[in-house]
Amino acid sequence: MDDVRQVRKDTEGYCIEDLAVGMTASFAKTVTEADIVLFAGISGDTNPVHINQEYAATTMFQGRIAHGMLTVGFISAVLGTKLPGPGCIYMSQTLKFKAPVRAGDTVTARATITDLIPEKRRCVIKTVCTVGETVVVEGEALLMVPSRG
Repeated sequence: MDDVRQVRKDTEGYCIEDLAVGMTASFAKTVTEADIVLFAGISGDTNPVHINQEYAATTMFQGRIAHGMLTVGFISAVLGTKLPGPGCIYMSQTLKFKAPVRAGDTVTARATITDLIPEKRRCVIKTVCTVGETVVVEGEALLMVPSRG
């Protein structure tokens, strides 16, 4: 199906009755140095592979990388703002980190509905983050979605 279009107010998400398998939406953002430093501060994750170039140069990554959970935050952005959107509740998320993300990389988070459990107001969503054609994170999310009933 085509990307979900923002046709409702920013405060209105989809109800379970409006969702269909195959619906998809995406969110993209270029990661900046400031994003990495601010995420280290707010999360408390000051692992030097993220904030110390001299140290990071000695690692398998040969330079600083963004926090994996910073990248995963873009999945939360697409789920919470587009599909299913405002009102949904994250129940669980599996993740596989496949490649590093660096400052200057543009990450695209894509969410695709793979299953619906209407009687429980749940939807299962395939989640993928890419930088260009490279998959950097993939997983599956379970969300609770509002109902009109």
